[in-house]
Amino acid sequence: MSEQHATQARWGADYVQAISPYVGGKPIAEVARQFGLQPERIVKLASNENPLGMSPKAREAILAAMADSTRYPDNDGYALKQALASKLSVPAEWITLGHGSSDLLEMAARALLTDADAGMYSRYSFIVYTQAVQGVGATHQIVPDRDFGHDLPAMLAAITPQTKLIFVANPNNPTGTFLPADELLDFLRKVPPHIAVVLDEAYVEYIEPALRYDSMAWVREFPNLIVSRTFSKAYGLAGLRMGYGVSQPALTDVLNRVRSAFNTSTLGQAAALAALDDLAFIDQAYAVNRAGQAQLAAAFEALGLRYIPSQGNFILVKVGDDAKAGARLNLALLQRGVIARPVDNYGLPQWLRISVGTEAENATCIAALRDHYAAS
Repeated sequence: MSEQHATQARWGADYVQAISPYVGGKPIAEVARQFGLQPERIVKLASNENPLGMSPKAREAILAAMADSTRYPDNDGYALKQALASKLSVPAEWITLGHGSSDLLEMAARALLTDADAGMYSRYSFIVYTQAVQGVGATHQIVPDRDFGHDLPAMLAAITPQTKLIFVANPNNPTGTFLPADELLDFLRKVPPHIAVVLDEAYVEYIEPALRYDSMAWVREFPNLIVSRTFSKAYGLAGLRMGYGVSQPALTDVLNRVRSAFNTSTLGQAAALAALDDLAFIDQAYAVNRAGQAQLAAAFEALGLRYIPSQGNFILVKVGDDAKAGARLNLALLQRGVIARPVDNYGLPQWLRISVGTEAENATCIAALRDHYAAS
């Protein structure tokens, strides 16, 4: 073998090599194998999924759409876009479909950033922002948090001539923090119009009604705004990977230029279309989440654990004071059949993110927490 071939090849640009691959919550089957547990006794509270599953209407639509699964899906997603346009009161031409809202985040980076530009986001915000900016070789502008959430004045102050794209999540993942409408609107008015803003609303359906605002009105006002949403959370379609973005035509056009062909499936489009119409299911998902948050919060307080009040379907909880506290409790929970989400990759090694489950799933998690702290 030649010396050239004996050396291990290193593929990709340096900025690609520097990307940390996304790590999802552990699957139930993996935990069952690793710890010798029965799958049906494992509770997964790691990925902010809807514990109710999906809307029965979505399930029926999937079964009906199976007959067309040998054909390519509608690349434009006409029927789903028309339904979204009607629901959101925006033109269908303002909607871009994606395989989950993370697809929209990556599209925005590919369409709007080069290696001479910078993408901005807050510390303790969704890890995909980091990956999207890194994936195009752009510069990261990471702005320190304010109380685990976005510091919008600091983000405005951090804008440079390089800044071309800003990510803002509301509610924020993984912390659950929330930005009031007046603060967001003031921010949007002050961002220079040549800088695009992605307002990531993956958890919008879980916001308390008194705090909700009309971001679609903001899309009409600000040509530089993209609002991204998903069917993975409240709608319970995480496995079907459906999301969408709303923006004015100039941004929608450039997003579609980098969008992968057939990036949403026939089954996903059918399920999302049916799920949109099941308002009773979304109301139920909201109610279960609110009750579950109260259940978990009461347990955290009883155990003396600090947590961040959340407008999402999860709670970030501090589980110890040393740098291995999160990993230690995560292992203890896995051994007891509870899958939570470590957040050390966010710079939060003392914390865990726990998704809200059903009342019974939450109770299982609480019992495991009590057992751990009683034994430690």
